[in-house]
Amino acid sequence: MPQPLAGITVLDLTQIYNGPYATFLMARAGADIVKIEPPGGEHLRKRETLPDDVVTVPFAMFNANKRSLCLDLKTDTGRAVLRRLAARADVLVENFTPSAMERLGLGAESLMAANPRLIYASSSGYGSTGPYRDYPAMDLAVQAMSGVLSSTGQPDGDPVKAGPAVCDFMAGIHLYGAIVTALLRRERTGAGGRVEVSMMEAVYPSLASNLGGLRRGNRRPQRTGNRHGGMGLAPYNVYPSADGHVAIITTNEKHWRALVAALDLDALAADPRYATRDARARHMDELDEALGAVTRRLGNAELLARLRARTVPCAPVQELLDVVDDPHLHARGALRHIDHPAYGRILVPDTPLRFLDQEPPPYRPSPGLGSQAREILADLLQCGDDELDRLQAELSP
Repeated sequence: MPQPLAGITVLDLTQIYNGPYATFLMARAGADIVKIEPPGGEHLRKRETLPDDVVTVPFAMFNANKRSLCLDLKTDTGRAVLRRLAARADVLVENFTPSAMERLGLGAESLMAANPRLIYASSSGYGSTGPYRDYPAMDLAVQAMSGVLSSTGQPDGDPVKAGPAVCDFMAGIHLYGAIVTALLRRERTGAGGRVEVSMMEAVYPSLASNLGGLRRGNRRPQRTGNRHGGMGLAPYNVYPSADGHVAIITTNEKHWRALVAALDLDALAADPRYATRDARARHMDELDEALGAVTRRLGNAELLARLRARTVPCAPVQELLDVVDDPHLHARGALRHIDHPAYGRILVPDTPLRFLDQEPPPYRPSPGLGSQAREILADLLQCGDDELDRLQAELSP
């Protein structure tokens, strides 16, 4: 059985995390991803300064199973080659600032006029319309603008950014979904189209719990630390153990009864302050203090064993060095060690998308800059040897 996206050719002009993650998901689903980079490579490639004991390399993580072509889109030759490639491609993806491609004469309208089946996909911080369209946007800026930053941290502390690049990756996931949805529409109608994902809009729904606890007229930041964003559930926090910390979550009476049984909390269960979910939420300070006094007497291993035996939602707080060695992720093939031709032995993730009725395509490490230029031009443009020699000389990074 062919891979789900086999036969789909994607021109990937994206950089950093947002777009490259979307096209990485497509690549591991079988699409032919032609990564088009400027001279010197995209920004993420140029960030890498690697000590000998590096664990993983972001550029390698999100550019596996792609082919590399270097084009200077500020030159006539670079723009001409991109137009020729776009005339034969299924998808073009970019995450430049809005109107950047139009200024180069390579906007969606121009490219789709030559190829009506082309799906032109773009992503930016705030989208191509609206008062924020031209604001520069990186993940931290969008966290700040979207409410993620003001919702993160302790109630009496300063705003704190989320540790992961949540806006970039939420946008990348949505961008993948938009492209694949547009491909399905094209399969039904024959027509290409434009799709767009705003980082701010992609991350907003993730604030659902925080929004659920919002009160009109209260403009104070609603930072809840490790508690539920809407402050409507308890116990729901990170609790100390004798040798670490454990997250414990209860969202209903079944969870509460299981927690009581697991940790012998009969005295708490008998207290009228904790008789219902709403009552527990109203008295979460006292409840967290009482529960913490119990958990801190147990080591992580015993505490987790008791909670899991009763199916109480829980997890240890793992350090990143624990996560990269996590036996579950390695058993599922979600993480793997590879010998990369440029970076040496590193750890890389695979796609979270599992097509369970077939094996994934062979994993190919991220390519060197422009390393498949001749192969791509021969495959997609059917250039003869003389033209290949000329273009390869003109396009050399």
